[in-house]
Amino acid sequence: MARNEGGLRVVVVGATGNVGTAVVEALGEDPEVDSILGIARRVPQWSPPKTRWAGVDVARASEEELAGHFRGADAVIHLAWLFQPTHEPVVTWRTNVLGSMRVFDATVAAGVPALVYASSVGAYSPGPKDRLVDESWPTHGWPDAAYCREKAYVERVLDSVERDHTGLRVVRMRPGFIFQHGAAPQQRRLFAGPLVPDALVRPSTVPAVPDISALRFQALHARDAAEGYRLAVVRPVHGAFNLAAEPVVDSGLLAELLRARRVPLAAGPARRALAAAWHLHLVPASPHLFEAVLHLPLMSTRRAREELGWSPRYSSREALDEFLAGLRDRTGLPTPPLVPRLAKGRAQEVMTGVGRRP
Repeated sequence: MARNEGGLRVVVVGATGNVGTAVVEALGEDPEVDSILGIARRVPQWSPPKTRWAGVDVARASEEELAGHFRGADAVIHLAWLFQPTHEPVVTWRTNVLGSMRVFDATVAAGVPALVYASSVGAYSPGPKDRLVDESWPTHGWPDAAYCREKAYVERVLDSVERDHTGLRVVRMRPGFIFQHGAAPQQRRLFAGPLVPDALVRPSTVPAVPDISALRFQALHARDAAEGYRLAVVRPVHGAFNLAAEPVVDSGLLAELLRARRVPLAAGPARRALAAAWHLHLVPASPHLFEAVLHLPLMSTRRAREELGWSPRYSSREALDEFLAGLRDRTGLPTPPLVPRLAKGRAQEVMTGVGRRP
């Protein structure tokens, strides 16, 4: 790709979360990258190499404001995504869909030559669990789950952007579920909530893992996801790339990690139990997302390996093992989304409403 004199200038929108922190670190280690502008709703105290910060909320910023930050960049990586509140989908729509549209329009207005967007396995339509699908699989999502619905909608927006702006190089990354040690406290808050005790994730303390046949999904380490984004910036690729590590995660792997036994369970009772807990605001994770996981396809990463030159350094087992260690250690990372605890701990999570944006 064309480079500014002195090296690449990259803007990372959503630079302080699980993936964003890893992407900033990967870019900072690349000698081809000269500078990084991290865009975040809350500016961190963290000072990684080559990085400066701008406090911008894509749900509220204008296209003109965003374009001002993007001007002169060689690439924009758009990662910003709001998972909560699951009970108020209009709020997530404003950030995830309308905010993404503003980011795309601002990228075009600023004349940035490359846009790398964080899509997801969640954008895919229901698919097989016994074989792998490539990037041509339909991306209509699982309509009941806001996360999947929004990811699929943004894919359609990008279709229009690519059609109308043929000079813009667009890359869509479609990773599986992403884990790392430092993001574990945030993911516990987002999906499990304050009522799940830390001791529950210690090996041998979980008595059983439900053995649901359709509960098969793909995962990868945040550092491997970040490497995919780095390669998408420095190499002249375009289009969609699936990212995932081996092996496929199922109840057997989870039981091994937790040293628990497997108990056969139909999906229906698990779905109903989660739905009841969600409606009572006992857990933040939507039952619709659980249903989506049961239907999402397994992805082939052949294109990423052959055209992007990407391969994971960590197995999915290693990524999950590190995530479980992060839950036990409660260390977090020095950015607002990844702090180990809110200021007043789990009590504040309960008081601010489980499943609502803190």
